[in-house]
Amino acid sequence: MKRRRIGETSAEVTEIGFGGAAIGGLYRAVSRQQSEDTIAAAWDAGIRYFDTAPFYGFGLSERRMGDFLREKPRDSYVLSTKVGRILTPVQEDRVPDHGYVEPLPFRVDYDYTYDGIMRSVDFSLARLGLNRIDVLLVHDIGAYTHGADANQKHFRDLMEGGLRALENLKSGGAISAFGLGVNEVEICLDVMSRASIDCILLAGRYTLLDRAAVGELLPLCEEAKTSLIVGGVFNSGILATGPVPGAHFDYGPASEDILDRVARMEKIAGRHGIPLAAAALQYPLRDPRVATVLIGTAKPSSLERNLANLALPVPEEAWPAFDAIAMNR
Repeated sequence: MKRRRIGETSAEVTEIGFGGAAIGGLYRAVSRQQSEDTIAAAWDAGIRYFDTAPFYGFGLSERRMGDFLREKPRDSYVLSTKVGRILTPVQEDRVPDHGYVEPLPFRVDYDYTYDGIMRSVDFSLARLGLNRIDVLLVHDIGAYTHGADANQKHFRDLMEGGLRALENLKSGGAISAFGLGVNEVEICLDVMSRASIDCILLAGRYTLLDRAAVGELLPLCEEAKTSLIVGGVFNSGILATGPVPGAHFDYGPASEDILDRVARMEKIAGRHGIPLAAAALQYPLRDPRVATVLIGTAKPSSLERNLANLALPVPEEAWPAFDAIAMNR
């Protein structure tokens, strides 16, 4: 599997990475054996970039990923996790509901301060059972998660302390790269106007359907030598399932406009004899500013199906037709 470099750092990631939200029990329970089988399938397919976060199953994803990766030579893969949330033990009946089934017994508190980020790193290393994290991503900073008013404090905490923690960790050799892990473009522009970052894990905003990153963010990334890690390539599922009843876009039911646009995209894919999912997976990798695309699943069969879709040739003449629908031209 081909590799691409994160920014101007020493970290090189495979063009396809494994996203760890699903093995943390996102929306459905996942057994330890099933999660191990899925990570093993990713490894056997040549994937050597793995992304997780404290939020995924409230520590469960980090534990499961660490259990698998500890058996591999440490320099044979790149691992990213996230900061911005601290996990605090609670009784089982006090575990908050954030969409994770059978999570570990913790609550989640936001903390983007210097001390909060340093504590988060120490806790993550303990859960992973590893002595090094390659890439740290500031998780869910921005109004999309917190609302405009609450985010003002979080953003100030990051700018006045959290960023210095990340810079110190990198300059001291504890990590190779740092950046953001978010679902919105605006916070990326705000951070990049004040700080230099190596990468952005951007979920759902640079896809076959959603081009929110194209206008301002991508040119800025090119100028700043900041790499994109693209998540959410199926936009919450609709680019994989098609415009079926109950299809989801951006974590909610798809609107009539989205259903119509995806239906038109599906027809284009059909005319070229490919699944729409194949075009969705391959679209971001056409851009050299993209370092890797994450596949998040807890099923080996789903992972293998997506990897097969990546191998299907998409005719060049299909891309302008997809572009016209995505950009409403």
